[in-house]
Amino acid sequence: MTALATGEPRTASDVPSRPRELAEALAYPALGIGAAVFLWWLGVELFVDEGSFLEQFAPAGAFEALASLLARGTLWPHAFATLQRIFVGLAAATVIGIPLGLAIGSSRRFSAAVTPVAGFIRMISPLSWTPLAIIWFGVGNPPVYFLVAIGAVWPIVLATAAGVAGIDRGWLLVARSLRASRLETVRTIVWPGIQGDVLTGIRLATGTAWIVLVPAEMLGVDSGLGYFILNARDRFAYGELVATILVIGAIGLALDRATSRLLTPRRRRRPERGPRPDPTPIPATGI
Repeated sequence: MTALATGEPRTASDVPSRPRELAEALAYPALGIGAAVFLWWLGVELFVDEGSFLEQFAPAGAFEALASLLARGTLWPHAFATLQRIFVGLAAATVIGIPLGLAIGSSRRFSAAVTPVAGFIRMISPLSWTPLAIIWFGVGNPPVYFLVAIGAVWPIVLATAAGVAGIDRGWLLVARSLRASRLETVRTIVWPGIQGDVLTGIRLATGTAWIVLVPAEMLGVDSGLGYFILNARDRFAYGELVATILVIGAIGLALDRATSRLLTPRRRRRPERGPRPDPTPIPATGI
């Protein structure tokens, strides 16, 4: 048995070394990335004829174009424009989604009236709203904000409503017996109880917003990574096109990891306890 299982103090051999953990943490992702690049190269070598324009989609051309774009600073303004749009769209989805989720989760009548309509709208692809968004908001950033928000709002609404429905009703009864106002009940009981669900909903909404954003940028804007893909296609710069796809994937992965770390609710550490008391019962003294 290990020292941890027996309750004995751990020795230096029981504690994994920090450099070893770091090496393993870096080695496996590097191995996976290397395998993916190898399969990419192998697919081009096996299935693309020599001299075909599809050779420009090979890893060598993509990485060369990526290095050139980063060195010249061409992609940075487009990446910043994309990030600005996703943050604005997510902010709008959060401002709308949390109150709507609170209302759906706390009122059965409101939920019964709104859920069919909300479910109908939720099942419509966000990109289906593109023609209407352009008619309503014109050309530029506003229709992109709308498409991102309408795609990202539903994970927040559903997570918030589920969190409200899962609150222990006993706490609500206590608040009612103490004559707490609705605002006080939301502030002291409901919001602390659903905070983890809301954060999880925002994390899921971030992934949805990123998937919607890049196609939305292909319509009526002159900046952003989605726009740059179309621009590279029109210039027959297929190496830059693939390089931009790699950047989109890298930024999306970074956003997912960042939201996972920042928005996942953390459990509070329990205070360290001293030695357990002797479980042997104390004999009664008869006093």
